[in-house]
Amino acid sequence: MADNNNIVVYCEYDEGHVADVSLELLTKGRVLADKLGVKLEALVIGDKLDGIENGLYPYGVDTVYKVADKRLYPYTSNPHSAVLIKLFREIKPQICLMGATCIGRDLGPRVSSCLHSGLTADCTALEIGDHKDPKTGTEYTNLLYQIRPAFGGNIVATIVNPDCRPQMATVREGVMKKEVRDPEYRGVAIDLDPAKYVDDTDFVVEVIDRHIEKSKVNIKNSPIIVAGGYGVGSKENFQLLFDLAATLGAEVGASRAAVDAGYIEHERQIGQTGVTVRPKLYIACGISGQIQHIAGMQESSIIISINNDPNAPINTIADYVITGDMEEVVPKLIKYYKKNSK
Repeated sequence: MADNNNIVVYCEYDEGHVADVSLELLTKGRVLADKLGVKLEALVIGDKLDGIENGLYPYGVDTVYKVADKRLYPYTSNPHSAVLIKLFREIKPQICLMGATCIGRDLGPRVSSCLHSGLTADCTALEIGDHKDPKTGTEYTNLLYQIRPAFGGNIVATIVNPDCRPQMATVREGVMKKEVRDPEYRGVAIDLDPAKYVDDTDFVVEVIDRHIEKSKVNIKNSPIIVAGGYGVGSKENFQLLFDLAATLGAEVGASRAAVDAGYIEHERQIGQTGVTVRPKLYIACGISGQIQHIAGMQESSIIISINNDPNAPINTIADYVITGDMEEVVPKLIKYYKKNSK
């Protein structure tokens, strides 16, 4: 295979489906590929992959590489790493994207370390731009800007990888928007011989059985979210937010500070280290608005901030700001909503 300098998205495959985070990255990858004037390619590794490409083409995928072998499903570290490392040495992509999932967090560092390519984890934005090295004066064009909060969320860092390829980044589920490019878009599927990329020594680990517990909390797909921060004050006060959520037909979310304080469970955490959401209505109660949290909810259609600090950072992105104590405001919201709705 020739050097194609394209963009590759590693697509997580389980139970006959490609993960949402991979489809989100294909959507973003198509935008980046258009800016660079290159092809968008997808890589799917697993078993029983017949026709899997038909669900990927509509996202603007030009090439789907498939590596099918019953030993490659479910995911294990060594064989999947071996496929990426050997394939990337052949096709030499300039960018590789994968989800910041338990699989991506395991696979990404293995591949980037072996290829000496570098990796930026948990990106909140990806763009194409130029860079000038301040020391050498060397100018680089069309680099991948890998953007993410850093230093405890005190800054937003733009990270570039001028010299090593591929430029690798992981992105959490929900950060990018999933959008079909063209239902009629068609690319090419290439079936790769697994024997060329993995051998028996790669299968030292065998998965005997798997138990997967699905989350009972569905924050990601809720149209209305009532979220609380450290300013809620206590676990007991969070019950007010659950009452408001029950009234509105909403889900309850939280900032990292509230989770760390033990007010609520981690599965409800929203932000850079939690889930990313895009509800129609986001009600933020007692949330100051650190960068990590805003990264996880800033694309909400309408944001209402309830805070006793009129200068709270979250107020700058809120559509409506209610200045006051949450313990007083929330019961009034519940009362008036019940009064004015049937």
